[in-house]
Amino acid sequence: MITTSAFSAGESRNCPHCKSLILKSATSCPLCRHNLRFQATGAGPGTRRPDCALLVEGALKNPGNDEALEYFILMEVRDDSGKLISRQSVGVGAIRRAEKRIFSLRVELTPVNRSG
Repeated sequence: MITTSAFSAGESRNCPHCKSLILKSATSCPLCRHNLRFQATGAGPGTRRPDCALLVEGALKNPGNDEALEYFILMEVRDDSGKLISRQSVGVGAIRRAEKRIFSLRVELTPVNRSG
């Protein structure tokens, strides 16, 4: 019998493979996609595919002059009163002459199964 320890909604841990911060309820890491634990279909939290509640995608292109353009991706999460919950650098890099980068932000929501 497999038992899972109780956890609170939103509780986090580090992925043992890539060390990224993930939800404790996750059965696989959304970044490196490694399986973290196996569960029977329909059993336990995190087995339902997450709903994509927000998807923002955009492209930046260097206009073609001789200068490279550096970019810094900053992500912030705030609550409904505007209080900062999280602020982190997601990535940095450069776009050289005539290059293009496509950036995507995806927020997935999964209901928490409290019976367990």
